[in-house]
Amino acid sequence: MKKSLSGISPTVLSLILAASLLAACGSSSQDQGTSAAGATVNATTGATSTAASGSSSIQPSPSAAASQSPAATYIFTDSAGRQVELPKNVKKIAPSGQLAQMVLFALAPDKLVGLSNKWSQDSGTYLDSKYLSLPVFGQFYGSANLNKEALAAAAPEIIIDIGEKKSSIVDDMDSVQKQLGIPTIFIEATLATMSSSYETLGQVLGMPQEAKVLSDYCKEIYTNTTETMKTIGDKKVKVLYSLGDTGTNVIAKGSFHAEVLDLMGDNVAVIDNPSSKGTGNEVSLEQIVQWKPDVILFAPQSFYSKAAADGTWKQMKAIAEGKFYEVPATPYNWLGSPPSINRYIGMVWLSQLLYPDAFHYDMKQEVNRFYKLFYHSKDLTDEQYKSLTQYAVK
Repeated sequence: MKKSLSGISPTVLSLILAASLLAACGSSSQDQGTSAAGATVNATTGATSTAASGSSSIQPSPSAAASQSPAATYIFTDSAGRQVELPKNVKKIAPSGQLAQMVLFALAPDKLVGLSNKWSQDSGTYLDSKYLSLPVFGQFYGSANLNKEALAAAAPEIIIDIGEKKSSIVDDMDSVQKQLGIPTIFIEATLATMSSSYETLGQVLGMPQEAKVLSDYCKEIYTNTTETMKTIGDKKVKVLYSLGDTGTNVIAKGSFHAEVLDLMGDNVAVIDNPSSKGTGNEVSLEQIVQWKPDVILFAPQSFYSKAAADGTWKQMKAIAEGKFYEVPATPYNWLGSPPSINRYIGMVWLSQLLYPDAFHYDMKQEVNRFYKLFYHSKDLTDEQYKSLTQYAVK
């Protein structure tokens, strides 16, 4: 062997060694490309796994493979169990509805190509003006007024639906994705799981650090609320949430929109068939009198301003003792409509309103904190805070 090597000139030996190194590097790059192509993320667990060779995972495009660059897409398993091919570097997204719009706006306002619903008229007091002029595409559910042509023209890389898991969710997501040719995913999010939902969104949108800030906030408020309510036990305040021009629509106990109310108080509106709609159930005024709530919460622009002067309402204990309030609503109702991230500041408000001896929040500080985190507002002025909470605290 020594004799053979000694017969090779230094130049030839150098060429052989160089060729060997190039072959090894090429093999390493190929292995890395296959691993990237096989990566999968699960929306439920947040786990990332690597598919074995020969699996059904999406592989990089021929052009990507030829250039030896990592795969530009990966397989994502959403909360409905659907496997969807998503781009790794997401720059443009669209929400499926108002609930999703609120969650996504908090995390990635500059990635939104448009909105599902217009901002309220007075939202400009708290939001940056550049977000007020985003185009509106409509939504999947509710009014079901989605303008598919306009949405497709805006060319989002992903359409994201967030909220409760409906029985038709798989068919709904598949239908939109097929019609528009745009990856469409569902992320389940409830009051208890919003923290993990933000962690998942952080992975999908490539914003893990930003998502962690929002996730930590949701976890903090929810944990503090639930743990403190355990100490209160069955001594919850009897509360009613009233809506409508006459105040006789109520958010019933056990309904989706009553999640915060049921957690924080003894919701007296016990009805056989709770409505899943934000307008609640209509009941008689006599029924409200019989429920004898200790505290009455009125929805924005409902019966609040008339209650104290009404002959029947003013005889109720809550009205007579001044324990009635109007829910703050800019840019969104603090208790729902839709039931999204707005409910976390609603929990803080109800905590301090109903149980001031158990919770010790500085309301102005907490409102300011929430609005900066989720609405990207500047520090609230005294005037802005007073305007928000004018009829919500006494």
